[in-house]
Amino acid sequence: MSFFFYMIDGFHPTDFYCPDIFKYDQEDKNPEAIRDLNWIEEEEEKPRNEKALLCRQCLLTITNRSELIEVAGAYEHTFANPQGVVFQIGCFGSAKGCGHVGPATEEWSWFKGFRWQVVLCGMCLTHLGWYYTSKSMNSFHGLILDRLIDSS
Repeated sequence: MSFFFYMIDGFHPTDFYCPDIFKYDQEDKNPEAIRDLNWIEEEEEKPRNEKALLCRQCLLTITNRSELIEVAGAYEHTFANPQGVVFQIGCFGSAKGCGHVGPATEEWSWFKGFRWQVVLCGMCLTHLGWYYTSKSMNSFHGLILDRLIDSS
């Protein structure tokens, strides 16, 4: 394991990506778990009308356009960080292809009442945006739109 993994407080790419070898390693130990995994895979094979959004760097599926949600009156927002870097972000209810790292903070939050954490791609660790949570347990992902591409 590289030094980088120790620096990002509990995040590890295998938390979000499980290669097929895991399925076979577990087969003898827990047949019910494998049956459940097979059920999930069957569900994922069904055709969907959702357009997947991929990490521009490694092409991992991050989320779907159907996950876009309205936050503070809009689906998309443009903000600048304290260093003046401008980001156009989209708000997504779920982004299963990424993970959030580091402690949650309210400092410089772009959404009043929400704390944020950095979001990284689950495969290549590219910074994709921020994960926002509120005291009422509402949460969403603010993903940097130019770091995602359509699956088609």
